[in-house]
Amino acid sequence: MVLKSGSCKKAMTYKLKYHPEVKRSDLHKIDAKKKGMIKRAIEDRLAMQPETYGKPLRKTLKGYWKLRVGDYRVVFKVSNDDILIFGIIHRKEVYKLIKKRIEA
Repeated sequence: MVLKSGSCKKAMTYKLKYHPEVKRSDLHKIDAKKKGMIKRAIEDRLAMQPETYGKPLRKTLKGYWKLRVGDYRVVFKVSNDDILIFGIIHRKEVYKLIKKRIEA
């Protein structure tokens, strides 16, 4: 197997930081099985390669990203070595609730 230069980059691990409302409000609405799926997605994908697995948001949420996990969306922003998670919210409610959190 031949490796091109630069292809041996070590995956960077970001530090995860959660908005207070994630623990106070969001997690209580999610059942245990889905919480496990979301936790694995955040730790295995988001913390390692947010730009690969996440999708950038547009318009008023430009600069923020989302990670889709089933019917839930993890809305986050990458800031240096940190990933700031603003919400883990069902897809039907995410965009109306997340604007309030970001603006506060």
